[in-house]
Amino acid sequence: MRGFGAVHELDCLLCHRRFEPGSAAYTCPDCGDEGILDVKYDYAKIQFDPLSPRRRKEASLWRYLPLLPLDKIPPLSLNVGWTPLYRYPGGGFEGSKGGCKLFIKDDSRNPTASLKDRASAIGVGRALIEGAERIVCASTGNAASSVAGLAANAGVPTAILVPETIPQAKLAQLLIFGARVIRVRQGYHEAYRMSLELSRRFGWYNRNCAYNPYLVEGKKTVSLEIAEQLDWSAPDLVFVPLGDGCILSGVRKGFHDLVELGVLSREPRLVGVQAKGCAPLVKAFLENRECQPCEPNTLADSIAVPLPRNRLKATAALRSSKGTMLAVSDEEILSAMRRLGRELGVFAEPAGATAFAGALRWAREGRLSGAETAVAIVTGSGLKDVAAALQAVEETPVVQDFAQVVELLAE
Repeated sequence: MRGFGAVHELDCLLCHRRFEPGSAAYTCPDCGDEGILDVKYDYAKIQFDPLSPRRRKEASLWRYLPLLPLDKIPPLSLNVGWTPLYRYPGGGFEGSKGGCKLFIKDDSRNPTASLKDRASAIGVGRALIEGAERIVCASTGNAASSVAGLAANAGVPTAILVPETIPQAKLAQLLIFGARVIRVRQGYHEAYRMSLELSRRFGWYNRNCAYNPYLVEGKKTVSLEIAEQLDWSAPDLVFVPLGDGCILSGVRKGFHDLVELGVLSREPRLVGVQAKGCAPLVKAFLENRECQPCEPNTLADSIAVPLPRNRLKATAALRSSKGTMLAVSDEEILSAMRRLGRELGVFAEPAGATAFAGALRWAREGRLSGAETAVAIVTGSGLKDVAAALQAVEETPVVQDFAQVVELLAE
């Protein structure tokens, strides 16, 4: 084994064949690209002290190194993780019975302004261990800018495939980070296929989270932090935005690890939230059928995935946590963006506000009790998609003299 930490084996979610770390490159060789692997740890070998002062001095995701698929912290100077957990103001929100405690996990504070930096930190670390010539990735935007930024920090070249319609702010990030960017007219699905082919043909390290099993291990650090920030307790509910399903899979994995280690006594119930304009996984889950591709029609571009690649892990995570899924409209997402900004000072992109929109819907339907604690994860900054943010607010007036200023401010 080469630098896999306490990883014991990899388990195929389809055929359940098991592999030693490093013996299967990304997916099960028998089941092909659909044979997603799950990383299994030897928990008896993990030495993790939740109260260790030495561990707590590391204000990043590396404070959880014993629970990650690396033997040592990679040479990255960017600080990933340990993002703030804010109590939503007012002691609750309308619709919640008795004022449920709601917290907002603000992962827009990561180096490239999204939760995807957690996965990219692991991906870059593993690419360095394996001596990769280049890292390749397909993305709707955030994963792309994330790996481009962290790989630049580590001095590793990247090749990034994105939909032609990628928001300009995300494209600008990629280009500033020096990535070799190619826009694909057919959209994310084809970009993803091409990225796998590039990885096979040239041996480049593949950062796609729904393909590379180790990247979910980075995303799980968001739930390790939530548990620690709640004084090593599990919330009752965690609302998670759904695109490929990788974040939800990671959230469940983090809480599961802590239960296995005896740090927590239970896992929270998970609620996956998609945009109504692209909700193939919600429909499949609620109707108990196979997931069918759809044509995306939502402003939440970061989760506009026609056929979620990590649907098996995401569905398994929800069933294991006795969770569920729901879909919210673009209007609900825009309203959630406004509320996060005006009531908390958090600027979220549409996909980043989707989980909060789901929590608001849950509350309006009277499904939250005052005895419960809930967390909604904000996954990306509103600066990622300013054009969408401007749809959530009113136009600004233009004046010619001071009298008009006074008149407007008196309204």
